[in-house]
Amino acid sequence: MTKFFFKCTFLLSALFIGVLIGMQYANQGIVEMKGHEEQHFTPPVGVTQNEDGNVEASILGNQVESKTLIEKKEKLEEMKAFNVFSSIGKVLADTIESITNKLVDFIASLI
Repeated sequence: MTKFFFKCTFLLSALFIGVLIGMQYANQGIVEMKGHEEQHFTPPVGVTQNEDGNVEASILGNQVESKTLIEKKEKLEEMKAFNVFSSIGKVLADTIESITNKLVDFIASLI
């Protein structure tokens, strides 16, 4: 099962990267068809380095910053969202465990 999961994950990530590369080539083709360098189209993937040496990336026109990712992770950890399915699973597991323990104790008392 884990091999299947890893294969599917690898395949999906490879296909996604292929789509981004295809969009980049399509952008270059559109610019070349226009015949001049004035670009009204933004490249789908852009990586630049500023004077301070920091690397800035943009994907599909949205700036990607490590600070925003860290802030989102902290916000999710603070929320500690209640998962209904998780709580139902815990209750079900505890119930089955207690029933199994009682059944094993009963069988052990007979022996």
